[in-house]
Amino acid sequence: MQQQPERKSIFWLLCLFIVLSETQNQWVQAQHCVWYGECGESVLVPGKRYNCNYTGPPIPLPEEGHDLLLELCPGFDYGNRSLCCDVQQLQTLKNSLQLPLQFLSRCPACFYNLMSLFCELTCSPRQSQFLNPTDFSPDPAHNKSNVKELSYYISNRFANAMYNACKDVQAPSSNVKALSLLCGRDASECTPTNWIQYMFDPNNGQAPFAIDPVFTDVPVSEKTPMDNQTYGCTEALEDGSGPCSCQDCSQACGPKPVAPPVPPPWTILGQDAMVVIMWLSYVAFLFLFIGTILGTWCYRKRRIMSEYGPIQDSNLPHSINNDPVDPAHATCCETVGERFESALRQLFSHWGSLCVRHPLPVILSSLVLVASCSAGLVYMQVTTDPVQLWSSPSSQARQEKDYFDSHFGPFYRTEQLIITTVNGSWDTFQPNMGPDVPFGPPLAKDILHQVLDLQTDIENLEAKYDGQTVKLKDICLAPLAPYNDNCTILSVLNYYQNSHQVLDHIIQDEFLVYADYHSHFLYCVSAPASLNDTGPLHDPCLGTYGGPIFPWLVLGGYDGTNYNNATALVITFPVNNYLNDTEKIGKALAWEKEFISFVKNYSNPNITISFSAERSIEDEIDRESNSDIATIVISYIIMFVYISLALGHIHSFRRILVDSKVSLGIAGILIVLSSVACSLGIFSYAGVPLTLIVIEVIPFLVLAVGVDNIFIIVQTYQRDVRMPQEELHQQIGRILGDVAPSMFLSSFSETVAFFLGALSNMPAVRTFSLFAGLAVFIDFLLQVSCFVSLLGLDVKRQESNRLDILCCVKLSEGQEEKTDGLLFRFFKKVYAPFVLTDWMRPLVVAVFVGILSFSIAVTNKVEIGLDQTLSMPDDSYVLDYFRNMSKYLHTGAPVYFVVEDGHDYRTLEGQNAVCGGVGCNNDSLVQQVYSASLISDYTRIAFTPSSWLDDYFDWVKPQSTCCRYYNTTGAFCNASVVDKSCIHCRPMTASGKKRPTGEDFMKFLPMFLMDNPNPKCGKGGHAAYSTAVDLKGNVTDVGATYFMTYHTILQSSADFIDAMKMARELADNITHSMELEGKGYKVFPYSVFYVFYEQYLTIAHDTAFNLGVSLAAIFVVSTILLGFELWSAILVCLTIAMILVNMFGVMWIWGISLNAVSLVNLVMSCGISVEFCSHIVRAFSISTKSTRVERAQDALAHMGSSVFSGITLTKFGGILILALSKSQIFQIFYFRMYLAIVLLGAAHGLIFLPVLLSYAGPSVNKAKVAAAHERFVGTERERLLKF
Repeated sequence: MQQQPERKSIFWLLCLFIVLSETQNQWVQAQHCVWYGECGESVLVPGKRYNCNYTGPPIPLPEEGHDLLLELCPGFDYGNRSLCCDVQQLQTLKNSLQLPLQFLSRCPACFYNLMSLFCELTCSPRQSQFLNPTDFSPDPAHNKSNVKELSYYISNRFANAMYNACKDVQAPSSNVKALSLLCGRDASECTPTNWIQYMFDPNNGQAPFAIDPVFTDVPVSEKTPMDNQTYGCTEALEDGSGPCSCQDCSQACGPKPVAPPVPPPWTILGQDAMVVIMWLSYVAFLFLFIGTILGTWCYRKRRIMSEYGPIQDSNLPHSINNDPVDPAHATCCETVGERFESALRQLFSHWGSLCVRHPLPVILSSLVLVASCSAGLVYMQVTTDPVQLWSSPSSQARQEKDYFDSHFGPFYRTEQLIITTVNGSWDTFQPNMGPDVPFGPPLAKDILHQVLDLQTDIENLEAKYDGQTVKLKDICLAPLAPYNDNCTILSVLNYYQNSHQVLDHIIQDEFLVYADYHSHFLYCVSAPASLNDTGPLHDPCLGTYGGPIFPWLVLGGYDGTNYNNATALVITFPVNNYLNDTEKIGKALAWEKEFISFVKNYSNPNITISFSAERSIEDEIDRESNSDIATIVISYIIMFVYISLALGHIHSFRRILVDSKVSLGIAGILIVLSSVACSLGIFSYAGVPLTLIVIEVIPFLVLAVGVDNIFIIVQTYQRDVRMPQEELHQQIGRILGDVAPSMFLSSFSETVAFFLGALSNMPAVRTFSLFAGLAVFIDFLLQVSCFVSLLGLDVKRQESNRLDILCCVKLSEGQEEKTDGLLFRFFKKVYAPFVLTDWMRPLVVAVFVGILSFSIAVTNKVEIGLDQTLSMPDDSYVLDYFRNMSKYLHTGAPVYFVVEDGHDYRTLEGQNAVCGGVGCNNDSLVQQVYSASLISDYTRIAFTPSSWLDDYFDWVKPQSTCCRYYNTTGAFCNASVVDKSCIHCRPMTASGKKRPTGEDFMKFLPMFLMDNPNPKCGKGGHAAYSTAVDLKGNVTDVGATYFMTYHTILQSSADFIDAMKMARELADNITHSMELEGKGYKVFPYSVFYVFYEQYLTIAHDTAFNLGVSLAAIFVVSTILLGFELWSAILVCLTIAMILVNMFGVMWIWGISLNAVSLVNLVMSCGISVEFCSHIVRAFSISTKSTRVERAQDALAHMGSSVFSGITLTKFGGILILALSKSQIFQIFYFRMYLAIVLLGAAHGLIFLPVLLSYAGPSVNKAKVAAAHERFVGTERERLLKF
């Protein structure tokens, strides 16, 4: 019984011994290495070495490697530091991980996991657990063997965790994710497995031997997968490093931002609200109006009153043939109005008499005045610069553009080609592995060779400027100059280094093609910044100029990210732009001219080219203006011929040459043109530049106003009868006293309205208003002086029976009796009575109010903007470019978020407010722009911004080889330089690993901005950021800086306007979150198109302001010049307002958008409408007929015929010719709008206004009636009062 316990004890001791032996066995096996030290040179990657095969235990690391171990693999820094690597292997590991370090260290967790992967591979004392060498080669030099290939067992958990921590990390300088540069393919196609496979593939140019990763979570072939601890990107590290930023870790961002819903349209019962409201309002008006008419008619029928009696207030008949009116019954305003009217009549009567009595002094004085003013045309400057034309110097966009240009230089000039194939066929690439890949027609090799020839020819173009030869290399953007003078050429051919030889590179055998231009293309579009395509070709993707070629900039017509499906190639030549350097800009313009000429004449049956240069739009606008000169001249000739012939009042065929007034008509036209010349000359003296709108629109406007006045003067004379004992100068003076106040009313109203229109912030509108106001006023002055004198001379010629023009020839026949003109008789006997019949008047009101209601309903539907294609001639090559740009291009314009001078980047608080990496604020500038890019359909921000600050922090880290300097001189030492005197900028200490602040920040920043990217340091800031940071104070502080990204594709004016609006909202939010209010600086967005589209943000307000000011000016002037008749002025303004509102209706129907051009036309229509309305209203106000209807007939007969023949017919003939113009802008904004102005003006002035006056015209001014009675009774003119 005692032996049994003893046996049990022996048994348990034996078990314990076996367990301990097995544990010792496993421990010994765990300490087993697979390599140690470096041996022979790699065959696959020259310059790198294999590791030496070694199966012994780990060896303590020499002391000189302790710091390096602590830097790279601090997890192994314990005990005697026994490892399976020596110091040289650690140094090789450090060198190999420089690029991942520079791009991934933004996220500490990501880089920690990555370093864990490589540290376990390189140095782990338990390598044999998860590494299995499978191939060796002898190394006679070291008498050892090389490890040529091995398997690395990695757990899926570790691989997934490492990938998840790194998948969102950004590469700020490239606006892409870092994995796009480190995975050998686009980040969207990168997975945990293919990323690790790529890093271990010798074809990437970094791994000296093949490493086959085996992904498993369970032991395989006695190997336990490496499954070290990992950190998520939202976790802080034990060394104190914080979690990754939202920009580099989507899990840290919380919910993805959601765009606010699009506000639903305003509807009532499912229909547009404005349409419903205006329809109901119109129906209600009709009921009210018709009810009032019927009620009034019934009331008067019972009272046996005339149906022509007043509706609003009493208007007892006042006929001066009845008993005289007692002036004492006149109100104060009526008396003042009569006295003012009488003063104007006497003033103009005396002046007209003077002009006829002394014609030569008046004419000579006028000629001297015109010559003196017109002499200023010598100093005339014509502005064709779109920026000067459409953007006010005080506008926000203009000030921001000037700020950007002065701190960073103006945005580069762009020369661009969009190339498509003619009947090209699709190509299919068959890779060794995977499905077939289709390639679009432009990507066929023969097409690429032809395009490369074209590109090379363009590079070699030579232009002449001031006797100098200018080539592309003299003016192009070369960001790495002077180290790399190659021009920036954004072209798919730059994937092949712009070389036919590289394009033809191919690796194949008799059976298979292993690599050619197809495979290189597929790699480069995924990793455009790569220096090695990792395939058998090992060709670089980086452009010859030293920067990446992003596929979305050089390819077009593809779907999603399937760049191989591209149907267009885009080649862009950025050219340097200069601020106030005439010579350099002149060279660029000269080369662009040669470029345009070359491409226009280039012919290739296989490709089609659409293109544009920086100067193209301005050139085409100039050409358009020149080509339209003939059309404009024909238009004016037709109007001139009509005026010359229509002024004459022919009594008989035999007297046609006597009664014609061709010479007087020509003189009147010359006076109109002289007034335009005077206006241009006076403002040229003042240094105010002209615009094409001024030159094209003002003659039309002044001709409309001037001709109307000419017809009024001449036709009033023709209808007048000279009284006995009245001399010619007295008659013309009396006539001028009658009509000049009306002319003065219209001209002065227009002048004041135009001058007030100059308050506009829009340069085109302001310039037009200034020139137009002065031209109209000078035209009036010349008409009441010079033209009156010429009229007197012409009447004397006619009365002496001398021929028109040939005034030396005299007829023998006597003068015939005067008769009324045909048009006057038509208006007097037919038209006026018809329009003012009982049944016609309500119909006119109903129709015009209906048109007004419709126009109000669609006013808010008029599109805002100007389609850029409309500014080009029909035959312009730029139109093809615009069409293809909208059809093929996939990227919008660059947008820069500018932080103005004043921000302190040397403090952590200042850095955190801007940067996007670890420790940065969640609402920092970079973070907010990044968040906006996540909802790009709403914000129009396409990508994460490039951030010089974040890249600088990565560049200056002590773990990186980027930031070094010579310890002897302190000068910058590039990472590619091998020199022991080069030391790291910052120490490998806890403080050294933190961001630089204070003097340290500024000490190394200039080095960063001058460092060119290279294989050992991809973070150099010279190429990407040399212009992004404005250093000041002798390079002691940071001034203004910018952070660049891109807009999404923008095609319509609405897209451009919305993009600018959203960018400004974003910048305002950034300014607020950075708490910059009151600090004297802000954040603003800048893009090259903002300066042109800013006007559309306020165009509705500007339109309302300009038209409102014009109407207010017309109201005030009309009130005064109509003898303080407030109601008359209200009716004038009401009718003009109806014309303007109806113009918006026409714009909606005819597809005319609201922009600066149409706004100028609307302002002009306001002025021309005065001509249609004011003469009629004044004639009505001074008429002494007994009822409103009779007074309206009187006004329509006397003034309507002159307005119709003077302005309507004159303009109608000239406008029709504009339809023949080749210019789309002329056809739309001039022909269509001018035609609408004339037709609406004539319809309202000659149809609606008389009817309105017949219903609601002002009562007779009793003081004027009394004055007229005193003036006419007892004279020969008394019979005229019985009309």
